[in-house]
Amino acid sequence: MNVEEARSFVRENHHAVLSTRRTDGRPQLSPVAAAVDDAGRVIISTRETAIKVANLRRDPTVSLCVLADGFYGPWAQIDGRAELISLPDALEPLVDYYRSVSGEHPDWDDYRAAMQRERRLLVRITIERAGPNRSG
Repeated sequence: MNVEEARSFVRENHHAVLSTRRTDGRPQLSPVAAAVDDAGRVIISTRETAIKVANLRRDPTVSLCVLADGFYGPWAQIDGRAELISLPDALEPLVDYYRSVSGEHPDWDDYRAAMQRERRLLVRITIERAGPNRSG
């Protein structure tokens, strides 16, 4: 699977597990919903207070395993570097993220208020490598 195939897979499949690195080097895994922005980066919404955010501030290296809804079947691994976009800059990109994953929201003002209340931020992952490229 090449990078463009991985982007296409994420556009259709949003369930993923994000791997960041703890201070001791071991992986910290988080279930997330992933999408792709207009620039081709994988995007994820999370809270400023999440452990994954602290990990990413220290080390932006990530891996993401994206799964089909049925769990078994096709999947993609994406390796890259994360960039954190905090509020207020994250607000409109979070709207775009929601639309990519769930479609239109019934009350965008309420959604924006919730993003601020929850101290949400946007994680943007620049894809450096994608796979799998062979099966075992």
